[in-house]
Amino acid sequence: MTEPLDFEDLRRRLREEARAELAPLLEGLQDQDVAALAAGLAPEEGVRLIRALAPERAPDVFSYLPLEQQRGLLEILNDDERTRILARVSFDDVAALLDGLPESETAALLALLPGDRRRLVRQLLSYPRESAGRRMTPGFLAVRPGWTLGQALDHLRSEYEQSETVNVVFVTDDAGHLLGTVRLRDLLVGSPRRRVDSLLQEEVISTRVDTDQEEAAWLIRHYDLEVLPVVDARDVLVGILTVDDVMDVVTEETTEDFLRMGSVGPIAPGLKDAALGLLYRKRVGWLIILVFVNLISGAVISLFERSIEAVVALVFFLPLVIATGGNAGSQASTLLVRSLATGEVQSRDWLRLLGKELLVSGALGLTLGGTVWLAAVWLAGPQVGLAVAVAMVLVVVLGSLVGLLLPLVLTRLRLDPATASAPLVTSISDVGGILLYFAVATAILAFGG
Repeated sequence: MTEPLDFEDLRRRLREEARAELAPLLEGLQDQDVAALAAGLAPEEGVRLIRALAPERAPDVFSYLPLEQQRGLLEILNDDERTRILARVSFDDVAALLDGLPESETAALLALLPGDRRRLVRQLLSYPRESAGRRMTPGFLAVRPGWTLGQALDHLRSEYEQSETVNVVFVTDDAGHLLGTVRLRDLLVGSPRRRVDSLLQEEVISTRVDTDQEEAAWLIRHYDLEVLPVVDARDVLVGILTVDDVMDVVTEETTEDFLRMGSVGPIAPGLKDAALGLLYRKRVGWLIILVFVNLISGAVISLFERSIEAVVALVFFLPLVIATGGNAGSQASTLLVRSLATGEVQSRDWLRLLGKELLVSGALGLTLGGTVWLAAVWLAGPQVGLAVAVAMVLVVVLGSLVGLLLPLVLTRLRLDPATASAPLVTSISDVGGILLYFAVATAILAFGG
């Protein structure tokens, strides 16, 4: 039995150029598994791997490689190899590959494509970034309403290789306007002399080329679609989005949201391949902003110097109370941003969400306040215990409301709610929490004194 191929073994064989030994091992792996093994290879090693594959298989493995690695391989492959790969990779993958390259490189690679394929890729690149048009593939099957089922099936047999999926067949008029769909099963079992329009399902969910890719992905999830037709402003069918496209979109959008919530923002090449300067620029901006926000916290503390001098024990509990408020705010923000992203809640639900958050955060505050009250009474006496407990309740409620309302406000302003990141929510909660903590403590201690 042949031992499974691992990454180090693959690299060794590629360095030794033992292609005769490597080829049968690669044949036993799925295309995705070969690409996963190749993901960490240097460009020169990746080229040797591509050349070790059967010519008809190389484009399929190439399509599963990370984008930056694909570009690195194309720089080394010769024109014949590039042409063979780019002619077989799906249209949307070619568009993604060319997007962002210098114009000279884009033009050189486009020149390797056949005329019709070059025109379609140019069309995809003309649509806005992160739109359904940029993500779609123009490979689909369409029949005419006046055809017989026999004619339609003959057409599908001759054109099926041009389509990414054959399970859904679209019906268009002579000008390409989308009229509806027919099920492949109905075409197969119906009488060959029956007309296509007798099976036409006119109610079809579609989207426009300029629709945001995240909204298009939501349509596929919401309506449980296998394929989503994409039309232009004249309702002409120009492409389709499939489930695998949606999975890519969801992965990218989720990653982008997580990065924004960490006050970082999208990193195009990915963490492993990102330059040091890029990582620095992505992180330094928000950190500087948060430094200035936290300077306000110091200014607020200075306003209560007398209270601190009178009861030094207040300082002991300050980090505990403030951190808890920030943590509560981060929890609320994370829950809401994710719910907004999945469409579970809308900004119009703010009043209902506000009422629910007040009740939940109040209960959390009372629970945490009761817990910290015991410690504060034991360490600093009943007055300080009461001050810390009341402040804890109010700070937890405040932090939770900041975490809830900030994403909603950003959504109403048509900004990305993920910008309401944990560090930002925490910093805002800290300023308000410090003010509340010392104000409550000063009032209670003054009343008790």
